[in-house]
Amino acid sequence: MSRGTSASGTRVTRLFGIDFTSAPRRAKPITVACGRLDAGQVRLEALLRLHDWPGFEAFLRTPGPWLGAFDFPFGLPREAVVELGWPDDWAALVRHCAAMGKPAFRRALDAYRESRPMGARYPHRRTDSPARSHSPLKLVNPPVGLMFLEGAPRLLDAGVSLPGLFGGDADRIAVEAYPGLLARGITRASYKADVRARQTCERRAARLAIVTALTDGASPSGLRLSLQDDDARALVDDPGGDLLDAVLALLQAAWCADREPPLFGLPADCDPLEGWIATVTTS
Repeated sequence: MSRGTSASGTRVTRLFGIDFTSAPRRAKPITVACGRLDAGQVRLEALLRLHDWPGFEAFLRTPGPWLGAFDFPFGLPREAVVELGWPDDWAALVRHCAAMGKPAFRRALDAYRESRPMGARYPHRRTDSPARSHSPLKLVNPPVGLMFLEGAPRLLDAGVSLPGLFGGDADRIAVEAYPGLLARGITRASYKADVRARQTCERRAARLAIVTALTDGASPSGLRLSLQDDDARALVDDPGGDLLDAVLALLQAAWCADREPPLFGLPADCDPLEGWIATVTTS
């Protein structure tokens, strides 16, 4: 198979970057950046807002070929799964957690963390260390554990293919994104805030610096972003950073689409239970 093709052999040019939330609503929707990859350039075509779960579930069933990068953890730390006695197969684990429901899942993780010594209450996946991402056991600030609980079962139910984790529809491919990883390669300055009092001129300037780097092709992805002036202003003027995070995830999707299937740039030894964050190249 050649670079930029799906596992079915179809060329992947249609891309999605998804800024996810565990509680979509009109005030805080799931944000989707839609684009295409062409000769090292990523063209932003649309920005979508999905306000509820039916909208997100319908989006996942968009006919392929496409590759989407989703900003939530696809797996849980193997260490925690083993110690909890939960299934060590990814699909079985996801079904087990979904069947528990949110209250029981929360109680189980709370009890598990309390059983561990201080300083070691949040085991991480192998990919989290080089990415500097939160443990998927974290339930607040940010609630990435709840994002896993809401997101992973919907990916499984939709039958998409998750490289290294699950073989679904070879023309609908989902990889795990972490927009902050790409943003940190451009600036270490904070660029977003949900609280109005923290929505400062300095954070707006950081968003402008990120958008400028993306359009100049000066980001760690090595890809150049092409977009309309109105969209560029929207990315800079969105204080919560949801639009910009979706576009950063879009660049991570493009990085994967530019690499060979079936892993699309993920390491061959990535843990088939934990998953791997796109564009993380060291372990």
